[in-house]
Amino acid sequence: CDKAFLQNRNLIRHQRVHIEEKPYQCSHCDIFFSKNSDLIRHHTTHTGEKPYQCSQCEKGFSIKINLINHQRTHYLEKPYQCCQCDKAFSHNSKLIRHQIIHTGEKTYQCSCCDKAFSQNSDLIRHQTTHTGEKTYQCSQCDKAFSLKITLINHQKTHSGEKPYQCCQCDKAFSQNINLITHKRIHTGEKPYQCCQCDKAFSQNSNLIRHQRIHTGEKPYQCSQCDKAFSDKSQHITHQRIHTGEKPYQCNQCNKTFSKKNSLINHQIIHTGEKPYQCIHCDKAFSRNSNLINHKRRHCGETISMQPK
Repeated sequence: CDKAFLQNRNLIRHQRVHIEEKPYQCSHCDIFFSKNSDLIRHHTTHTGEKPYQCSQCEKGFSIKINLINHQRTHYLEKPYQCCQCDKAFSHNSKLIRHQIIHTGEKTYQCSCCDKAFSQNSDLIRHQTTHTGEKTYQCSQCDKAFSLKITLINHQKTHSGEKPYQCCQCDKAFSQNINLITHKRIHTGEKPYQCCQCDKAFSQNSNLIRHQRIHTGEKPYQCSQCDKAFSDKSQHITHQRIHTGEKPYQCNQCNKTFSKKNSLINHQIIHTGEKPYQCIHCDKAFSRNSNLINHKRRHCGETISMQPK
C-alpha cells in the first residue's frame, strides 16, 4: 500500500496487517495478536490488573486511554450548554450534534429509499442494507461485515477487550456507544421523547419500539404464517413455534424451552420457591396462575397478588 514509515520496526509491524501474521499468543486463551501492545492490553481482561491510577481520585484503569478519558472529567471545561437540558460540552460541534436529539431533525436522506437520518454515520450504515456488500471479514470466525467499525467492534467479542469503562461504577464495555447508553442509568437522562404522549426513553431504539403502540406498525412478518409483530424479540420467539427450537435449557434437568420466561417458571420446581402469597391466608404458590385459581375459594373476597 502507500504507507511509509520512519523506522523499519514500524514497517514490519504494519506488514502483519497484510499477511495477517499474529505472533503474540495469550497464555490464558487461544487468541493471537499482531502487536505485543494489544496482547498486553488483552492480558488485563484475565488478571483484572488496573495499573493506571488517577492522581485526582482513587479510580484505577486497565488501559491508559481510559485513564486519560477519565481525567478529563476532573478538569475539562464545558462551556457549551444545551438550552433544552442540563448537558454541557467541550466543543460547539458536539453541542450541535446533541441538539438534534431534541429537534428530531433528519438532514441525511438515503438516495435509495425514503429513510432519513440525523447523523451521516447512520446514513452510511443504512446504505449497506441496499448493497448487501460485506467486505470486512473476521479472521477468527466466518462472520463478515459491511462496515469496518462493525468488524472492529465484533473482534472485541473474541479478545474479551472492554476498553470503555464507566467512571461511576465498575462496568466496562467493548463499544463507546454502549457506555454512553449505560451512563444514563446514573444520570437518569431520557433524551428521546415521544411526540404522541409524555413518555421519554434513554435509548432511541426503545422510543421507536414504543411509537409502534401509536402507529400500530408491525414490521416483523413471519415467513411461515400470517402473523406480524411490532417487536423483533417477539418475532424471534414466535418463529420457534415453526422451527421447534428450544434454546433455554434447565441446568438441573434436561428440559429445554423456547422462551426464557418458561425456563424461569420451570426452575421454581427445583428451588421450591413460592413467591406468590395470598394476603388473606398463609398459602403461597410458585406460579401466579395458581394464586389466581386459589383466590376464587375466598368467595368474592378481594385478593391481591403479593410476592414475598
